[in-house]
Amino acid sequence: MSEPARSEPDVSVVVAAHTMDRWADIVAGVDALARQTVPPRETLLVVDHNDALLARAREELTGVRVLANTRTRGASGARNTGVEASRGAVIAFLDDDARPEPDWVERLLAAYDDPQVLAVGGVARPVWPDRRPAHLPPELDWLVGCTYLGQPNVRTDVRNLWGCNMSVRAEVFGRIGGFDEEVGRVGLIPLGNEETELCIRIGQRIPGARVVHEPAAVVHHRVTRARCEWSYLVSRSHAEGISKAVMSRVVGTGDATSEERRYATRVLPKGVLRELLHLNLRGAAGIVTCLAVTTWWYVRGRLGHVSAIGEQGSSARAGSQA
Repeated sequence: MSEPARSEPDVSVVVAAHTMDRWADIVAGVDALARQTVPPRETLLVVDHNDALLARAREELTGVRVLANTRTRGASGARNTGVEASRGAVIAFLDDDARPEPDWVERLLAAYDDPQVLAVGGVARPVWPDRRPAHLPPELDWLVGCTYLGQPNVRTDVRNLWGCNMSVRAEVFGRIGGFDEEVGRVGLIPLGNEETELCIRIGQRIPGARVVHEPAAVVHHRVTRARCEWSYLVSRSHAEGISKAVMSRVVGTGDATSEERRYATRVLPKGVLRELLHLNLRGAAGIVTCLAVTTWWYVRGRLGHVSAIGEQGSSARAGSQA
């Protein structure tokens, strides 16, 4: 007697959008979602406090539920608005400047092969304006919101996923709450890492919970020219250091920096050596500068000098929002 076919959980896809500048990306992403090998149950475009974008999306996009963010301004508030409106058993999250591969949904869902798997995410590959900048080796791709060299290349359990390519069982939000709309903020400066905090909270509050990285689930994440500048490397590293300091107080230093310690001691030294061997001094300098700036601002934040963010507030804001 043959076994009954296993039914895949249905999925709602939430896309958070905030600017008209990414309209072409939004259209491309929505079109890619409509062509999935396993179609999502629904696609929700949540517009983050932008009336002009909201009106255009409602007028021109078809096959999409267009919603206004009714919560805190920012990615976390927009995602939480989408979570509240979603009807799928799994809720997947895609950035408004990311385009999924045709089998993205299928690959994400396939990794939910164990009831203990509560979240699954994939790989984000950078789409450069021209070519990769010399000062941004692949170990630093996280600076532009993409998967960096040093992450697993086979399906494996991880601490956290990337917000531009992740999914969570809907039941999880009912058990532990949604994305923390304040963890990524110091004063008026949004610093990110909301998805990291959510994944850590899943592991801390739900015994046996598994968060899984599935490298076969791929999205292509567009990188703007502004993110290719040296100044962006510095400002984004600054924001990351402060953000990790804030997160350490929320979830504990051990969980907040476990992956970062491995990255800093094992991945980055190999990158510096490779860049030097290839005579790419800008690449080596980029890695060293990123590590130094991030560490400096992390230490300052841990020592209680988070108010020092005001010294470079504008650069941190640009680093986290560009």
